[in-house]
Amino acid sequence: MAVVYFVTHPEVVIDPAVPVPDWGLSEKGKARLEAFCTRPELARVTDVFVSDERKAKDCAMLLQAVRGLSFTVDHRLGENDRSSTGYVAPPRFWEIVDEFFAKPTESTSGWERAIDAQMRIRSAVADCIAARTGSGDLIIFAHGGVGALLLSSLTSQPISRGTDQPINGGGCYFTFDSDSMALLSGWSDIVP
Repeated sequence: MAVVYFVTHPEVVIDPAVPVPDWGLSEKGKARLEAFCTRPELARVTDVFVSDERKAKDCAMLLQAVRGLSFTVDHRLGENDRSSTGYVAPPRFWEIVDEFFAKPTESTSGWERAIDAQMRIRSAVADCIAARTGSGDLIIFAHGGVGALLLSSLTSQPISRGTDQPINGGGCYFTFDSDSMALLSGWSDIVP
């Protein structure tokens, strides 16, 4: 058995002029992630997988700087596709998110359907586990929306915001067993 850490990127630099997938971590986000990377339980990690979005790759690069671990990029670990709208300012953004989770079989404002994003993230995570080359634990750096969808799948719950990460800015993680896919711990802040 290996522990899988599903980690969402922490705070980012929000710039409406830049495509959302190209946003990087803010200074606060970097500081929080660096603190996470030094946690002693991560000493058992041998494999790292990451979304192709910059904010997630920033996380993997920080872990690499702290622990010397290389990483594998998988575009299927990306956030739910919101390219139809691009950046949407709150409070409208949160209204669309509520609809995304409430109507998982429908596209909200042209976004990827939640049910499709859930199947994609489940498949990507299963492939990451199968592709690991080390014998230790795994870290997957990804995003809150798909993390909530994965968590609902792992716990056999219907898709809802009830499985969303507890911090709006991100920077949370949960763990599960790589063999049984049983949840080991629910959402926690990356900095205790």
